Amino acid sequence: MSRVWEVPVHDSTRVRDARTAAQEACAEAGLDPARTAASELVATELATNLLRHAGGGQMVVNLVASPAGAGTSVQVFSLDHGPGFADAETVLRDGCSTAAGSLGAGLGSCLRSANAFHLYSLPGRGTVATARIDPEPGTGGTAVPPVPAGGITTALSQADVCGDAWGWVRSGGLVTLLLADGLGHGPKAAHASTAAKAELRRAAHLPPAEILRRLHVALRPTRGPAVTVAQVDTDRAELSLAGVGNVAARVRTGDGWASHVAQPGIVGAYFPAHVPVRRLPWRRDSLLVVHSDGLPSRWTPPEDPRLLAHDPSVVAAAILREAGSPARPARDDTSVAVLAPDRRNDPHDSRL
Repeated sequence: MSRVWEVPVHDSTRVRDARTAAQEACAEAGLDPARTAASELVATELATNLLRHAGGGQMVVNLVASPAGAGTSVQVFSLDHGPGFADAETVLRDGCSTAAGSLGAGLGSCLRSANAFHLYSLPGRGTVATARIDPEPGTGGTAVPPVPAGGITTALSQADVCGDAWGWVRSGGLVTLLLADGLGHGPKAAHASTAAKAELRRAAHLPPAEILRRLHVALRPTRGPAVTVAQVDTDRAELSLAGVGNVAARVRTGDGWASHVAQPGIVGAYFPAHVPVRRLPWRRDSLLVVHSDGLPSRWTPPEDPRLLAHDPSVVAAAILREAGSPARPARDDTSVAVLAPDRRNDPHDSRL
C-alpha cells in the first residue's frame, strides 16, 4: 500500500508529530533502531526549522524503494513558502545561522544523518528540503551517486493511504518510470496502483506500450489504475512515453515544455485498441514530469536553472508546493514524479 504521512507544522506541538511520522514510516519500512533514530532526528530538525525560519510549513513522509535495490527507504520532505535564502551551501555549514539565537547545526546534522539530503531555496519564495534514509548507513556526509528519478505523494484530506504510486527501475541501458493513479481513493485504489508498481519490476525490459499491455492483464483482479510509463534508452538517447488514463506528463525539450496526453481508459478494465508511443530525444538538459490529476492542470513548469539541475525529488516537491495553496486545496490524491538524465558519472553534476 502507498502509506503517506503529512504533518502541517504551524506550532511547536507538531514537531513531535513530525518525529512520530518518521518513526512510523521507519517501522513500516523495517529500518533498524539506528536508522530510525536518524530519520527521527532529520524530521525533528526540519520541522523545527519550519517554525524557526519560515513561520510554518508542511512535512511529508513517503516510503520509496532503496536505490541499492533491496529494501525500503524513508523519504522526508519539508515544504514552506517562507523568506528563503540565497546560499544553500553556506546554510548547510555547521555554525551558520539565519535566525538570531540559532547554532545553525540542524541542517548540517540532517546532511550527515541522511543517505541523501537536498536543499533548494529562493529568497522570498521559500524552501524545499528532501532527505532519504536508507536501510544501510551512508558514508559520513560525502556525496552519494544521484538517482535519475524522484517523486512525492500526498493523499486527499491527509489520509493515511494514497491511491497513487510511482516507481522506477533500471534494466540494462533502459531507465523506466511509472506513475499509477488507482481509480477512486483509499485502500482499493492503493492496491491497484501498488500492484502496477510491483509488476513494473518484472516488465522493465519491455517497451512502454508492452508494459501497459502486461499491466492490463496483471491488474484485472483490481479496480484498475490510470498509468503512464516513460522509458529512457540511454544508448540511443531517446525518451519513449505511453499512457492510459488521466496521468499526464510534460517534457522539457531545449527551452520549452511539451505536453503528453494519455489515451482514455483504465488499465485492467478498459484498455484502448491502440496505445500510441511518443518518442523524443533525451539530452543532458532534458527533464520529464509525470503527475496524477490531483495536480492542477494549469500548473506552471519550473524555469529556474538551479532547480532544474537539482535532485529529482526536489524538483517534484517544488512543483507540488508551487501548484497548491490553502485557497486551492487538492481535490484528489496527488503524486508528482520526475525523471532526469542519469548523472552518476557526470563530473559537472553539482546538486546538493
